[in-house]
Amino acid sequence: MPTIDMAPSADTLVERIAISRDAALEALASLQRSDGHWCGELEGDSILQSEYILMKWIVHQECAPMADGRDGSEILARIAATLRSQQRADGSFGQYPESGPDLSATVKGYFALKLAGDDPASPHMTRARARVLALGGAEQCNSFSSFYLACLGQVPWSALPSIPPEIVWLPRICFFHLTKVSAWSRTMILPLAIVNALRPTRALPVELGIAELFVSERERSRLFVREGGSRLWTGLFRGLDHALKAAQRLGRSPWRNRAIADAFQWCMARASQESPAPTSGLGAIFPPMVYIQIAMHALGIQRDDPRVQRAERDLDEFFIEDEGTIRIQPCFSPVWDTGIALYALNDCGLDQRDPRAARAAQWLVGKECAFRGDWANNCAPGAPTGGWCFEYQNSWYPDCDDTAMVAMALQRTGGRAAIGAARRGVQWMLAMQNADGGWAAFDRTRDRPILECIPFADHNAMQDPSCPDISGRVLECLAWNGCQVGDPVVDRAIKYIRSRQETEGCFFGRWGVNYIYGTWQSVVGPIRCGVATSEPWIRRAGEWIRAIQKPDGSFGETADSYLDARLKGTGPSTASQTAWAAMILQEVFGVEDPGLRRALEWLAATQLTPSDAANLETNPDGDPEGSWCETQFTGTGFPQVFYLRYHLYRLYFPLMALGRFVQASESRTAMDSRTRPSPS
Repeated sequence: MPTIDMAPSADTLVERIAISRDAALEALASLQRSDGHWCGELEGDSILQSEYILMKWIVHQECAPMADGRDGSEILARIAATLRSQQRADGSFGQYPESGPDLSATVKGYFALKLAGDDPASPHMTRARARVLALGGAEQCNSFSSFYLACLGQVPWSALPSIPPEIVWLPRICFFHLTKVSAWSRTMILPLAIVNALRPTRALPVELGIAELFVSERERSRLFVREGGSRLWTGLFRGLDHALKAAQRLGRSPWRNRAIADAFQWCMARASQESPAPTSGLGAIFPPMVYIQIAMHALGIQRDDPRVQRAERDLDEFFIEDEGTIRIQPCFSPVWDTGIALYALNDCGLDQRDPRAARAAQWLVGKECAFRGDWANNCAPGAPTGGWCFEYQNSWYPDCDDTAMVAMALQRTGGRAAIGAARRGVQWMLAMQNADGGWAAFDRTRDRPILECIPFADHNAMQDPSCPDISGRVLECLAWNGCQVGDPVVDRAIKYIRSRQETEGCFFGRWGVNYIYGTWQSVVGPIRCGVATSEPWIRRAGEWIRAIQKPDGSFGETADSYLDARLKGTGPSTASQTAWAAMILQEVFGVEDPGLRRALEWLAATQLTPSDAANLETNPDGDPEGSWCETQFTGTGFPQVFYLRYHLYRLYFPLMALGRFVQASESRTAMDSRTRPSPS
């Protein structure tokens, strides 16, 4: 790769960055679909493969043909091959490449591979078993993993938290009403409640079981509750769990069948592909799309039923097939990818006059949500519809993050339809502002930390409160629509964001890894809305970014920083995180900042050249020249639980940073030429 010149002349630097920008732009354009949208691979960890295999065994389909008629055994073998490749040298499975071992993932990986035919005495299985036992045994799996174990007879149902289907009837006044938990939690809770009530259990032959993964037979039948949180509330919830289980042992209540039916109807309404609320599967995301298939099996719904067939097809669309392997995505990210890609084009000076931008805008306008989904339950009765979801179809669940990104990209692209849709999106987001001044992802809500003490809340995201990264992005969007400091909406949001600043000056990243992402989103929006870059809190954020820059100009942060705050801003260098940091430096300190220029030089020097792109070592994902190699996970699903690798992050975010620098530099040069005195 080219050697980084740490001190190029100003003209040389801008010219070089412009060349790098143009190469990245061509790379991004080459990945645009014919209808105008982008959708990069969305990569998760091994649990996607292991849970799919376990699901097929639970519903007795391990040897059955797939929904499309293909040989099911051959498909599962290819999924198992991917799972096998994800195992670490020490036998464990983890949440991302550099993470520590994950007990639940390792138990599920071992179990799935054993069902796939791997010999328990083989070296990779022996190593996995040893890691599980060293980590405390399978009895310490999280509740969502124990669910699979119970369905396959490896733990009794007493080891799972009770989720009564009657929760579908709770009155709105109840603290635990479904509208008070996160959108993703409610789509998981209801199908699990059905399964928990019916308790379908497949008895496996002893030799296929995983008794060898348990340390204590006594603990194997007891509910495992994670440490942390309020001891008082945790104790109260455990007591309630005991009471619910005792009631179940006494016999089914006379209204249980009706509760199950209503819970199932709730799920089916949110899994429909029909108007007015088309959705590609329950929640349009992997976990509930798996759980609903198990729920339908427990209810005795036959496989030839159209609802089952549709559920299978929706989930199987997440397959990415290579020769000999199949890896599974947790969902699709087309609206997110297209909104960010279009915004990056805008930062390169492109608008509706460019056919690539025009096609992207047209596609996004067609994805606007006009349905009153679950979000409407927490808004005023007259709240406007609008907004965008993350996936191809998920009308029940538009979200503020996608809506902010899409609305500001459409506003900048221009055109009557695009600007009209953007303004509707802004009005919808205004109705979604929380009382604390911030924005959450899917609902207008407030922080209820007690909910994290519920026994089945160990996915670490039972609720969806305001977060500074989304709030900052919404402010950036509002700025493009004329909102500035002095507007009560803006002032309340800035006050909320400031209240979340860490002592070092950075901000937590809820939806991206981690403090680099959170700081980027939290400061750019307020600055665009008119907050002076000289304000102390903005300056502190910028100085923190300066402090974590590496000598070569790059930035990187490991997702381990969610576990250990001492790791804030430290980790392997990545193109996406370097781009986020560069945009902070430019916003706070301007285009002449030395740190900004070093970051951009690093991006230019590490960009894939034609020879790099053709080399599997420098380009393992087969990206086009002009992109970057990035194998780290820089996206966040559930902090400390599930992380994501967006395969387009390494391209459109660097393009955004490069484009902003070139535009700002050229604008400054043009302004200087206009104000320079003419020769006498």
